[in-house]
Amino acid sequence: MLPYAKLPTRSGEEPSIGLFKKAVLADGVAPYSTSVFDAAASGEPMTFFVAWGGALAYTMQLYFDFSGYSDMAIGAARLFGIRLPLNFHSPYKSTSIVEFWRRWHMTLSRFLRDYLYIPLGGSRRGKARRYFNLFATMLLGGLWHGAGWTFVVWGGLHGLYLAINHAWHRFHPFIPARIRLRGSLGKTLAWSLTFLSVVVGWVFFRANDFNSAIAILQGMSGNNGIALPNAIMARLGSLGEWLGSMGLETYLGGGSQFMFTYLWIIPLLLIALFLPNTQQILNHFEPALATYPSDENTEIRGFSGITSRLAWRPSFAWALGIGIVTTFGILALSSVSEFLYFQF
Repeated sequence: MLPYAKLPTRSGEEPSIGLFKKAVLADGVAPYSTSVFDAAASGEPMTFFVAWGGALAYTMQLYFDFSGYSDMAIGAARLFGIRLPLNFHSPYKSTSIVEFWRRWHMTLSRFLRDYLYIPLGGSRRGKARRYFNLFATMLLGGLWHGAGWTFVVWGGLHGLYLAINHAWHRFHPFIPARIRLRGSLGKTLAWSLTFLSVVVGWVFFRANDFNSAIAILQGMSGNNGIALPNAIMARLGSLGEWLGSMGLETYLGGGSQFMFTYLWIIPLLLIALFLPNTQQILNHFEPALATYPSDENTEIRGFSGITSRLAWRPSFAWALGIGIVTTFGILALSSVSEFLYFQF
């Protein structure tokens, strides 16, 4: 165990990291989601890569925005000796919707469980009633976010996801062992399905109206064709010619917008999937109350690999890193910052 493992912390690392997440990362990718959702609201047809770019940009924006706020709140409270509950635990690493809601907005998940799901009867009144209670709880959770059909659909989708996930857990043991997907392939497939389901839900959560959400989903499905900006296709040479022969279309303009969209999305997605979260980095100083299941307690306490190497230490390198992160976060405050939760 490290010599400082049980020391409390009153330092400002967590607020600094949270500020960087919000002001630099979330606000940096925000314009690329806003432009797509605004275009969909105006009736512009969405092609495949444009629609996916907008949906994934918002997926990244929402996570780094909200987890950044949570980090700032937890860190600011810790400066005064107050420990708040953990609210995010790398939710985009989840391999099921049940796990996603254990990791995403954890305080809301517990609120919905304790004050809606359990009073409705929870799982005590049979399987059918359990699935109904799950659906009703998430539907009401959607309405809590806003009185609009998009929020109703978002809540209903997650209620349906959870019901299917619980039903799958009951059905899975009956599948013959020889045809089950196991190991890395099974986990990758489970993660892909979970992440896709979450992104589809976020489209409804972010869209200005129901028709805009449907327009973006149609684009994501390839219903409006698959196209790249002409400037990008021209630079692909023979590969571009082959893609054109395979039916890939082109359009004028938008080359830089397209490039910057994915230059933001890809690094942010890699950060969310492969780097430790703030609480794991500062784990030895116990910045937040660990209110998560015991199986995840093992994960967050177990330092290994990259998590161990990135664990915070009172060193010059970390002091320099936090100084740089704080400086960029403060400098980013000179521009207008979008507050995603003004309507909630």
